[in-house]
This record gives sequence, structure tokens and C-alpha cells, in this order.
Amino acid sequence: MRTAWRATLGSVLVLAALIAPSTAAEAPRRVVSINLCTDQLLLALADPSQIAGLGPYARDPERSFFAARAMPFPSLSGKAEDVLVRHPDLVLAGRFTRRETRDLLAAKGLTLMTLAPARSIAETEAHIRMIGDALGHPERAAAEIAHIEAALARARAAAAKRPLRVLGVSRRGWISGTDSLSASLLSAVGLANAARDLGIGTGGFASLEQIVAAGPDLLLMEEHTTAAEDQGQAFLLHPALMRLYPPDKRILLPERLITCGGPMLAEAIDRLTTELKRVEGQEK
Repeated sequence: MRTAWRATLGSVLVLAALIAPSTAAEAPRRVVSINLCTDQLLLALADPSQIAGLGPYARDPERSFFAARAMPFPSLSGKAEDVLVRHPDLVLAGRFTRRETRDLLAAKGLTLMTLAPARSIAETEAHIRMIGDALGHPERAAAEIAHIEAALARARAAAAKRPLRVLGVSRRGWISGTDSLSASLLSAVGLANAARDLGIGTGGFASLEQIVAAGPDLLLMEEHTTAAEDQGQAFLLHPALMRLYPPDKRILLPERLITCGGPMLAEAIDRLTTELKRVEGQEK
């Protein structure tokens, strides 16, 4: 337990009053989220009656895993004034939510819980546990964590057939790096991250030549692109990449599964398992 808390210190900023689990009687009744990732946690763990508002991207099906679940709830701009009129007793925000907004909400006496982006499965599970406790639903958090762990076990069995080096690449040659949530997924299931060979940690751009020289076995991508609508997509369709990494050398994980750390990781890991089985099947 102490190890889990130490792993979380760099990823979550939380008021001391919220560290202890809430009882049903103490649980907040009106909760507002103004960050995409805290939207996902709130939608997964709260009673519908507890949700007083969500961030501006909660309904976006490209970014939000729970976009359909978010539809009945108010969509807020994320600005302090929009939050204040909801009279919440708890506000969930991200570390990159505007500092001025967070300062104003705190100055108005609102209870604010701020989470940094989860960069690992361990941090994701710690966030789930913390939000579940804060909302008064620790049992729901435990169930979601169990789903993630079960998915990990299935993925490890699929990845154990042979070692593979994978490189996460997105538009214009952006590499997710070794210090990222997608990197944590690769490591957890026993796949090597080729970003390490490129010296990319938290993320950065790599040239086409660098990617080819790194020689990963597979590319990890967010979408299957067949036509370039802009320069960003054109990079992924370059003849050199298409020749070396046709569709059967590309693992696809949609953005909504890996942008945030949350319960959607169970589906992300299962999707990774399915993709690995597809690749292995085509190579036999």
C-alpha cells in the first residue's frame, strides 16, 4: 500500500481532507469535472445524481470513452464562472487546467481535487482508487481495478509468444515516448518500447529516417489511415512506412482508449491483446 502511494505522489495533487475515504453520508452530492480525464473517472464511479456538470470534451466520441454516458449531463465550458453557478461541493480538475481557474475556485471556498495525467497503469489505478474514495464508492473503484488487472493477465499471455519491439507513432511523427501511459501498457504486457532506442522520454517528434532506422517490429497507432487529409496524416502514409509497416504491422488503439488513465484501460489492454493475436496469426 505504501508503495502505491509513493508511486502516486508525482501524479496527483489532492486536498488532505479528501485523502481519507468518504462514507456514504459524507460523500459529495454535487460534483463538477472540468477536465477530460476526470470526466471519465467521474462518469465511471459516481452515482448519476452526484454529477452536476462535465468538461467541454466529455461528449466528444473521438476523445471521450464515455461520450454516450456523458450525454444526459450538463456540458460546461471549464471556466470558473460556469462552475460556480452549479454550486458544487467538489470540483475535479487536471493539473493543466488553467491555474487562474483553479485559483479562483479555491478562493471562492470550493473543494478542489486536481489530478496530473496518469503516465502508468499504477498511477491510473491509484487515481481510480482516490476518486472512488472521494465519491464514497470504493467498491466501484476496486471492481474497475480488478477489470484492468484481469485484462493485463490476458494480454501478457498473448505477448509471451515471442518478444516484439513496438513504437508508438502518431501524426507528423509524434512519438509517445517511454514515460507515457501507452509505454506503460507495452511494458506491462511484455513488449519492448522502441522509443527507448530513440532517446524519447515524455514524447517528441522523430523523423521518418529515425523511425526506419530504429526498426521496430510493429507500430502502435491511434487510427487506420487510408487517405491523407493533411500533412499530419500524410506522414503516416509515406511510401517508406507503408512498405515496411503495412496494416498487418500496425497495432491500432483509438485515442479515446489511451488519452486518459481510467477504467477504459481494461478495454485498451484487451484491444492490444486482440491486435497482437491478429499480427501473430498473419505471421504464421
